[in-house]
Amino acid sequence: MPTYAYRCRDCTETFELQRPMSESGSPALCPGGHTDTVKLLTTVALTGSAAPAPSGGCCGGGCCGG
Repeated sequence: MPTYAYRCRDCTETFELQRPMSESGSPALCPGGHTDTVKLLTTVALTGSAAPAPSGGCCGGGCCGG
C-alpha cells in the first residue's frame, strides 16, 4: 500500500499515511486531530540499474579529486 505525505494547515505538522491509491486525495486527519490538511507532492527514489553505469563522467574521470 502506498505511503502519502500530508501537512496540516492548522499546526503545520507533516505526517505520512498508508492508504489505497483510491483514497490518496481523501481528507486526512492529522495526528493532532485537525482536518485542514493538504497532500504533499513527494519524490520516489529508485535504486538499482538495468544497465551498468557508463565509465568516465566527473567522478569516474578524476575531476572530483579522486
